[in-house]
Amino acid sequence: MTHTAPITVTDASFEQDVVNAELPVLVDFWAEWCGPCRSVAPVLDKLAAEFAGKVIIAKVNVDENPALAQGFQVMSIPNLMMIKQRTIVFNQPGALPEPVLRDLMTQLISLELPAQGEAAEAADPSQN
Repeated sequence: MTHTAPITVTDASFEQDVVNAELPVLVDFWAEWCGPCRSVAPVLDKLAAEFAGKVIIAKVNVDENPALAQGFQVMSIPNLMMIKQRTIVFNQPGALPEPVLRDLMTQLISLELPAQGEAAEAADPSQN
């Protein structure tokens, strides 16, 4: 399914919608009362349409999903996290300007991660 707008993710749906996603995911940890979160929201809406079919943008309301915020030690919002192939590849609190976010999304798409087996072999030379 191609998402042209950010998807709402909850404690219950995070694993399926983010961890097990086929595409890379940018996760926005936010809250309704957070001014910088509200300022970054229209940028994420725009980028979700622009990168549809390449990156999923997921939004996690930290007030409604405290287990996720605690689990990822989100201390400040907005907090932007990028996940590719079940791996956190970027995690930063604070709102970022649109050109920076666009560049990060492009890097996320092109980022090559070693296959899980390859990483284990590289870490343990006795396996070769």
